[in-house]
Amino acid sequence: MANAIRALAMDAVEKAKSGHPGLPMGAADVATVLFTRFLKFDAADPAWPDRDRFVLSAGHGSMLLYALFYLTGYPKMTIAEIERFRQLGSLTPGHPEHGHTPGVETTTGPLGQGLANAVGMAITERHLAALFGGDIVDHTTYVLVSDGDLMEGISQEAIAIAGHLQLKKLIVFYDDNGITIDGPTSLSDSVDQVERFKSAGWAATLIDGHDPSATGRR
Repeated sequence: MANAIRALAMDAVEKAKSGHPGLPMGAADVATVLFTRFLKFDAADPAWPDRDRFVLSAGHGSMLLYALFYLTGYPKMTIAEIERFRQLGSLTPGHPEHGHTPGVETTTGPLGQGLANAVGMAITERHLAALFGGDIVDHTTYVLVSDGDLMEGISQEAIAIAGHLQLKKLIVFYDDNGITIDGPTSLSDSVDQVERFKSAGWAATLIDGHDPSATGRR
């Protein structure tokens, strides 16, 4: 499945002559483990209220999301839509758009805001569970972030409030690939992100995202 994600991403970006294949290539293994072993969802009913949420904060890697939707059976995400990646009117725009593509939880593009949205979703889950009980509301919010997301100031605010509230049903995957459009991340950033999250009250650890057993340990 991970290799299928990579192939779909490569082909779609090549056909469109634009887009970002790097994130789908690098995060394919993590996404496969998440969608096949942990994520609670119904492809036939993308708006099922108690589904787990998956937020692609790194919206430039949108082909990861579209490939996952296609491979897990979302009816409207056809191979024809993937072939129309980044074309006007398609269900596969360059950045995911909520309300346009079934399964997209929030519109992402401005870096850091997907992470902040995910924190809001986790706060909402806790509030609704307190109101209606854990038998009715019991879902987890997962979010995939990039270097660019964590360089934005909004990410620190979101990380801080999430750690302060101890949102145990919020899981962040950071795609630490060490590269940006301008070159290595070392050109502009030297933050130890694991320690940064720990300092805000998170349980954070470094894993090999290409090792399914490492990704699967919670």
